[in-house]
Amino acid sequence: MTSGTSETVAEIEQFHAPYGREIRLHDVSYETGLKLLRITIKEGRRITVIEIDAETAAHWSRSMADWAARSAR
Repeated sequence: MTSGTSETVAEIEQFHAPYGREIRLHDVSYETGLKLLRITIKEGRRITVIEIDAETAAHWSRSMADWAARSAR
């Protein structure tokens, strides 16, 4: 997004993952009406941030849930 675009950010969840990783999920709403899920993964000093739309989030969550169900067996 451009640096002049106003956004409203609300934290959804923050949790720890293996190997000292920290994951944060934020609901981001832009003044244009665009809504995205911001995923921030912190690994030591490295930080990765991606923003995805609802359709991508739904697809990703189904894939992750399927993988978790198969791995739990």
